[in-house]
Amino acid sequence: MSAHAIFAAAFGYLLGSIPWGIVLTRVTGAGNLREIGSGSTGATNVLRTGRKGLAAATLLLDLLKGLCAVLIAGALWPEAVPLAAIGAVAGHCYPVWLRFNGGKGVATMMGVVLGLAWPLGLVFAVVWLGLLAVLRISSVAGMSAAISAPLAAWALGYSDFIVAGVVMAALVLWRHRSNIARLMAGSEPRIGGKGPSR
Repeated sequence: MSAHAIFAAAFGYLLGSIPWGIVLTRVTGAGNLREIGSGSTGATNVLRTGRKGLAAATLLLDLLKGLCAVLIAGALWPEAVPLAAIGAVAGHCYPVWLRFNGGKGVATMMGVVLGLAWPLGLVFAVVWLGLLAVLRISSVAGMSAAISAPLAAWALGYSDFIVAGVVMAALVLWRHRSNIARLMAGSEPRIGGKGPSR
């Protein structure tokens, strides 16, 4: 592995590991996110504080850190952009600052995919937001969007990003393994509804 590849992966990881959900809830006094819902650092769990604006801000910042990781890496180490992309999602899911226990990676992956190629980001957004609006099950929408990324890369001819897309989708699916178990048991709650926390 070249030095540029190592730098790109490390840069993506460090940028992706910024836990915006934790930062925003602490700064605004919205509570200890680790003691709310699933304890995840992502926007879905921030939404459980009852602060919709805070959840939206978390989603946007998590998306932007993925986008910035890819764009900056593209300017510095263009041949290693896929590694920066994987690093950003891995950093969000397993941040060193939080004992490697972060979020589910969906918003950060959307930012990454958007930075890799905007048509792929568009597919990701349509799948994610479309299913979220119809089903109101955050985990299903997020996992489906993650899976759509490598499929779209293959279908639209972005072959350089297929492997990275598969790796990132695998990370997102692994982080949703408890959600998958609840989906199979029929106990996964819908957004705005009652049920066990994710």
